[in-house]
Amino acid sequence: MSKKHRVTLHEVAEHAGVSTSTVSLVIRNNPRISEATRKKVFDSIDTLGYVYDRVAANLRSQSTGIVGVIVTDIANKFISEFLIGAQNTLEQAGYTVLLGTTFDSVSKQDKLLSTMIEHRVDGLILNPASKSTEKTVERINNLPIPIVLANRELDDANCDYVGIDYVKGAYIAVKHLLEKGHKRIAYLGGIKSSSTWIERMRGFQLAYEKAELKLDESLIIDGPPTREGGFDAVSKVLQNGNPPTAIFCFSDLVASGVLQGLALHKLTPGVDIDIVGFDNIPDSEIYHPPLTTVSSFPRSIGNKSATILYEKMTKSSPEKQRIILQPELIIRETS
Repeated sequence: MSKKHRVTLHEVAEHAGVSTSTVSLVIRNNPRISEATRKKVFDSIDTLGYVYDRVAANLRSQSTGIVGVIVTDIANKFISEFLIGAQNTLEQAGYTVLLGTTFDSVSKQDKLLSTMIEHRVDGLILNPASKSTEKTVERINNLPIPIVLANRELDDANCDYVGIDYVKGAYIAVKHLLEKGHKRIAYLGGIKSSSTWIERMRGFQLAYEKAELKLDESLIIDGPPTREGGFDAVSKVLQNGNPPTAIFCFSDLVASGVLQGLALHKLTPGVDIDIVGFDNIPDSEIYHPPLTTVSSFPRSIGNKSATILYEKMTKSSPEKQRIILQPELIIRETS
């Protein structure tokens, strides 16, 4: 069988009765082309079965039009919201998003970084794994493309960064609980070695210092930032001889596990024990009972990360940016 003929740009132009440059402008969605001409060209494309040769175009322009986004866990609603913000912004700018999920594994992160480079992405947004090392930082700094770190900062990384003020977020959450009269507040969930846990811990400590109170280290229990991690952590802390009267959770996902654990112990959040989460994911409003939490605006972080990356890819701006969004306490029934 003979190989099927590939329709050319010239044939589309002839069929539509326009120049090849006009067809090219239509395909690239140039706003100078009238709607009537645009329709005529697309009708010819459909009739002839023309397929845009993106590989050839990329070779000519030295750009793939693809941006890599690497996240820790797409099942996490915070990450899902972050991705919506990033993808919407990048797609509006004409880029296709190549998504990779590390499941918070450094080895998977290394493989995904290699894969993204092999696919010649024009730029990369990275939500680093919590146990990223100096070796990770060294590799990121040597990559030949613009990179924006989001949600988790890495020491000595020569990259732009967008995130939330985790110190302030934890501070306003714990201050809220202290002002309600609580003195024994637990901090549950999260990986101790990660920058996001450390910064939340600073805010937690700061609230105690300003209240001139001493915190009980036995109430600080780290663990996986997951629902299961929250369930396990609250089970441990309730075994404390002098259990907490309130709990600050590393994230809303951890808080969902804490709520499950409290139900098992027949404790009512907001009545028997107060709970505050972190992130304000959409589900937090429909938890039972609705969760008091700190809003960290994940869509805005995604949007700003994508905007900075776009500027780096198109303007070659050497200026390094560090954007920190301000958190907001959302009070609901659990406190």
